[in-house]
Amino acid sequence: MILTSQCLLVHDGTFAAVGPSGDITGERGRLPHGLFARDARHLSRWQLTVDGSTPTVLAPATSKGAEATAVLTPPASRVEAPALTVFREQRIAGGALTERIRVTSNSGTPGTALIALTADADFADQFELRGDHRWYEKPHAVRTRTVRPDGVEFGYRRSAWHSRTVVSARPEPDAVEETGSGARRLCWRLQLPPHGSAELLLRVEAHPHGVPEPAAEAEDVFPPAAAEALDVPAGWPLLADACARGLADLAGLRVAATGPDGEALRVPAAGAPWYLTLLGRHAAVTSLFTLPERPGPAAATLLALAAAQATGEDADRLAQPGKIVHEVRHGELAYFQQVPYGRYFGSVDSTPLFLMLLGAHAEATGDDKLAHRLERHARAAVEWMFQYGGLADHGYLLYQADQGGLANQSWKDSTGAICHADGTPVRGVIRGAAAQGYAYDALRRTAGLARTVWGDTAYAGRLDDAATALQRRFLADFWLPEQDFPALALDATGRRADALGSDAGHLLWTGILDQRHAEIVGRRLLGPEFFSGWGVRTLAAGQEAYHPLSYHRGSVWPHDSAIAALGLARYGLHEEAARLVRGLLDLAARSESRMPEVIAGYARDEHPEPVPHPDAHWPQAWSAASPFALLTAVSRQP
Repeated sequence: MILTSQCLLVHDGTFAAVGPSGDITGERGRLPHGLFARDARHLSRWQLTVDGSTPTVLAPATSKGAEATAVLTPPASRVEAPALTVFREQRIAGGALTERIRVTSNSGTPGTALIALTADADFADQFELRGDHRWYEKPHAVRTRTVRPDGVEFGYRRSAWHSRTVVSARPEPDAVEETGSGARRLCWRLQLPPHGSAELLLRVEAHPHGVPEPAAEAEDVFPPAAAEALDVPAGWPLLADACARGLADLAGLRVAATGPDGEALRVPAAGAPWYLTLLGRHAAVTSLFTLPERPGPAAATLLALAAAQATGEDADRLAQPGKIVHEVRHGELAYFQQVPYGRYFGSVDSTPLFLMLLGAHAEATGDDKLAHRLERHARAAVEWMFQYGGLADHGYLLYQADQGGLANQSWKDSTGAICHADGTPVRGVIRGAAAQGYAYDALRRTAGLARTVWGDTAYAGRLDDAATALQRRFLADFWLPEQDFPALALDATGRRADALGSDAGHLLWTGILDQRHAEIVGRRLLGPEFFSGWGVRTLAAGQEAYHPLSYHRGSVWPHDSAIAALGLARYGLHEEAARLVRGLLDLAARSESRMPEVIAGYARDEHPEPVPHPDAHWPQAWSAASPFALLTAVSRQP
């Protein structure tokens, strides 16, 4: 299902992207090679040669979460079989890449093997590697290479910014050679007994700038759990496996964060390779999905988002008092404010999602301590929705393109994703449909907290009244009578964007539709123009704007479909929910029970196997968490 020869190893905020042989080549672009920590590449070359030649791959590197193995031989032929075999075992743990290289002789006589590893660290920021041809000035930056008895240390300094990468080996290398390019070559001459082996143990430690103390005391928000520990209803044999695989992927996506009082936390990162960091929307959705079975991620996410909540205005970062952060970055370019993403608030929906999660956490756990502790943050978030988000003056949450950041600030954030049926993008001020559903649910849930936890019935009444008025406005302004379906968005003039999109499933999830409209929407989502057989298309087929390989205008995203499944179950459309869940589980079964990030929108009856999307990556948190949303959906069946 994944269109790449890259192998990804991920664990606790550090990841390595290697090629089929286990090498790191320094590639840039869509799938960069390297060892990455806190948005920086700490190893840009890691290339093995045997007796001066690049070995042939017998078994390519295959990832098992944080580990990978590959089997190599020197170039050989049918006439002359290879004299030795190389086994590479790589692992990410404790912020380091460790590798065990075992060289095994295939000969009955003693021999030697010259093993060399060429290593380098360019300390490139992830934003430099994205293939968008942007160039960032780095005045007075200095790179260093220091030979050590057991390896080499690479350093990088720019003003107060300082990062290191330490490469060490056992046994110590016989030599560390210069290459003329800044890289260093570590060399060993290994003695091989007849049919015997020799081993090298290597460790590459990343020491990023400003790295906090390891969160050793932080709660493990995704502890290992056997599939049989989950209460899966009968008749869903694929669901337990998908949940177990999802937990394994989520365990690798934990990243360090801090709470309002500086407490150490581990929260779900959005995904690798580009988003191994805290993203407000992704962390909230992931935590909402897993909340019934694993409440730990929700609590950690709420505390981390509260700690990063904006307290003032900053136009460059789109920060406003009470707004919940969209993205947190720790890299060099963010540190020197060459990109706005150190703390970036370019999201219209992170704030209501924070409130939804807070209310859902109190309801699911029966524990109101967190709701008490975060009352001030919740009230500030509500105030942002009214005073800055647009609810008070315009009746809806709204946004407009950020010239230095994101054009669209909902989950469909690609340029042109919010469009009319003919493909024309909605421009200027945008009132997205899904965000209004989130606002409605946030108001309802926060009203519940005000009434039952904070003891403020007047505030609860104000929020309930606002939610009722928002629902009434929404049904009047967004409904397309000729399509009998909600519009994707409204523009600044109130004109409806008539593209039919999967955002309608989010309206079901959040409860903003009445029963009559919900039943119309729910059944339409399982019609042939939306349902591909694997999931719900982001844009219905048959429209001029539809494209099955478009990122947000025709592809199928499992997390988006899982939201729709929850919404169908909410309104009692259990037959439709079950059909959607079965399609998604069949999709996961094609990828060893792993839910992909996104697939093409081609129909299953025309293409009996899922067609991968060229820009899909894994692991992704909300895809990994989607089976838990499906579990909730089927558990609601009568």
